[in-house]
Amino acid sequence: MLPTDRHQPEHVRSRVIGVITRDRAVHGAASALLGIERAARMGGYSLRVESLRRVDPHTVAEAFATLARQCVAGVITAASLPPTALLRLPAGMPVVAIQSDAAGVIPAIVVDQAAGARAAVAHLLGLGHEQVWHVAGANDWPETHSRVAGWRAAHRAFRRPAPPMLEGDWSARSGYAAGLSLARRRTVTAVFAASDQMALGVLRAFAERGIRVPEDVSVVGFDDIPEAAYLHPPLTTIRQNHDEVGRRCVTALLELFAVTHHAGLIGQEPDGTLRPRLVLRDTTTRAGNG
Repeated sequence: MLPTDRHQPEHVRSRVIGVITRDRAVHGAASALLGIERAARMGGYSLRVESLRRVDPHTVAEAFATLARQCVAGVITAASLPPTALLRLPAGMPVVAIQSDAAGVIPAIVVDQAAGARAAVAHLLGLGHEQVWHVAGANDWPETHSRVAGWRAAHRAFRRPAPPMLEGDWSARSGYAAGLSLARRRTVTAVFAASDQMALGVLRAFAERGIRVPEDVSVVGFDDIPEAAYLHPPLTTIRQNHDEVGRRCVTALLELFAVTHHAGLIGQEPDGTLRPRLVLRDTTTRAGNG
C-alpha cells in the first residue's frame, strides 16, 4: 500500500511527480523509471520526466528549475547524480534520490550495488577461477564505481589479485570490444560484466572467436534484463528489483508531503538498503570443466 497525501491542502499539492533521469537506453535507468511510473499511478499521480544528456550541477539545476516551473508536487532523481549536484535544490521542493551517494544530502533509496558485484564475483571465485576480469560501466555513473568496489572487495576476500579492469559504457558494443580484447588473453576463465547489455556483447565476441561459454570462460552480467533468460546460453546475472525501488521512491516522497518540516528525514534510508541477488543460469561452471 502506498501512503496518500490526503492531509495536505489541495492548493499546495499537484498530482504530478517530477522525475530526473538520464540515458534511457541503459536498462537500469529505463527500468527504474518504469518502476516509479507504476508506483506513482497506484498512488494517483502522473509523471513529468526530464532526461539529462550530461550530468553536471548546471544541467541538474536547470532540470529542477524546469520541473519547479511546471508545479510538480516533488521530484525523484532516478538518474545517478553526484551529491554536489544536489546541494542547490529549489526551496521547499520535496526530493528523493535513487543512489547511495545521495544519502546524507537528501532522502535516498539505497541499492547496494557493491554487494551485487561481490555476489557475482564471489560466485565465480567460489567455482575455482583464479581471478575474474571486469568490464566496467560508464565512468561517470556512481553505480560503476560501486560495482568496481564490489569486484575488488571479492578478490580481497578470496585473497586473489584483481586483474586489470576493462572500461565499457553500458552498451553491447562496448562489451563486444572488451570481449574481443579478452579473447586474446589465453588465461581468462571468468568475466563479470557490469551490465547484461555488455555481457551480451562479450558473449558475441567469444562466440566469434570460438570460445565456449561456460566451458572455456564463465560469464556473469548485472541487471537481469528480460532477454537474459533467453540468450544462448541463458545468462547468469544479478537481479535488481526495479518495481520495489520505484515503490519505495514514491512512498518516501509521499511521506515527505505529509511532513511540514522534513529536514529530519535527510540521510535516512526510508525502508532500508535493497540488495540485488544472484540469478544462476547456464553461463558459469567450475574452473577446468571444459
